[in-house]
Amino acid sequence: MTTNISFLLNGDEISYDIKDHWTLLHLLREEMGLIGTKEGCGNGECGACTVIVDKLAVNSCLYLAVEADGKTIETIEGLASTEGSLHPLQQSFVDNGGIQCGFCTPGMIMSSKALLDENPDADREEIKHALAGNICRCTGYIQIFESVEAVKGMGGQNE
Repeated sequence: MTTNISFLLNGDEISYDIKDHWTLLHLLREEMGLIGTKEGCGNGECGACTVIVDKLAVNSCLYLAVEADGKTIETIEGLASTEGSLHPLQQSFVDNGGIQCGFCTPGMIMSSKALLDENPDADREEIKHALAGNICRCTGYIQIFESVEAVKGMGGQNE
C-alpha cells in the first residue's frame, strides 16, 4: 500500500508517494538519493543515520517514513550554504580532525547541530551525552568533542 506524505526537507516542500513499510532512511537514501545519511547497523545503535526531525535528532533507520508527514526534516545535505560553503559545524569537523573515514560524520554533525540549536553553550558533558548514540571507530571522540566545542555559542545555525 502507498501513502502520499508532505514534509519540509532542507527548506524545500516535498510531496512523495511512499510504501507504508519504508523507513525515513530508505526514503531519503534509496528513493531520494540523499546518500549523506548512512545505514550502519540498521537497528538504532550506531547513529550513522541521524537526521533532525522537528528539531530533534532521530535515528532514521527506526523512524517510519509515514511519520514524516507534516514534519520538518534536516539532513547533512541541507547544511552547506547554497553558495557551497560549509556549515560552521562541518568546517569545524574538518579543521579540528573530527572527520576521518567520514562514515559516522554526517550523523555526528546532525546530532551536534540538534544539541547546539537547543543549547548553544553546551559543555563537554552535554556534548558527550548528545553524541552517546553515535559510534565512531576512527577518531577516539576527543577531536569530535573539540569540533563541537569550537562552534559553541553560534548554535547549530548557518552563519
